[in-house]
Amino acid sequence: METVPMLSGQTQIRVNEFIRSVYNWMAIGLGLTGIVAFYVSNNQYLTQLIFGNRLLFFALIIGELVLVFSIAARVHKMQASTATGLFVLYAVLNGATLSFIFLVYTRTSISSVFFICAATFITCSIYGMTTKRDLTSLGGFMMMGLIGIIIASVVNIFVRSTQMSMIISYIGVFVFVGLTAYDTQKLKTMALSVPDGSGGGMVRKNAILGALALYLDFVNLFLMLLSIFGSIRD
Repeated sequence: METVPMLSGQTQIRVNEFIRSVYNWMAIGLGLTGIVAFYVSNNQYLTQLIFGNRLLFFALIIGELVLVFSIAARVHKMQASTATGLFVLYAVLNGATLSFIFLVYTRTSISSVFFICAATFITCSIYGMTTKRDLTSLGGFMMMGLIGIIIASVVNIFVRSTQMSMIISYIGVFVFVGLTAYDTQKLKTMALSVPDGSGGGMVRKNAILGALALYLDFVNLFLMLLSIFGSIRD
């Protein structure tokens, strides 16, 4: 079993500052998504515009995917301000498309599931941060599971099986719990990958990349838990 090497005092401070920045940006992203989702769900015009026009809805989804892949693949070729702007834009667009949860589920169940998700996420993050075990192999296994979930979800669009949907949700919880621990541990490597004297821009871009990974873990874990424990509105 491989272990994560110990860090010196000065290096540990550097890593801690980077991780703090990642979680700050992740919190900003989640906050924007929540505010936009709540606002859109309470605006009849926007709700009808987004969910009453399938072309626009899928255009937003495609736009979100383009933003995610653009940040992940080209973040180091961008200005730090550009990477930050794209992350903020993604969080806003995701809030618009996720506003459906306020239309489908009761607000009480959304709140309770959010706290369950937050507690689970924090626990996994602490494990990923403190464990001496190298979680690289776990991350690879969970990525394969994620691909399986995507394929099964696409198939279920046509099958429309409630049972398959529930199975996907349970497997999804397992997958995103593992990815949260893996992505958290990976933050240490990301912090150390920034060369000395490279400036704050490089640190910011790595922080945005890390924040995006954890943001996606949190949101997807929340949606999986919501599909299991959420109460449908009358």
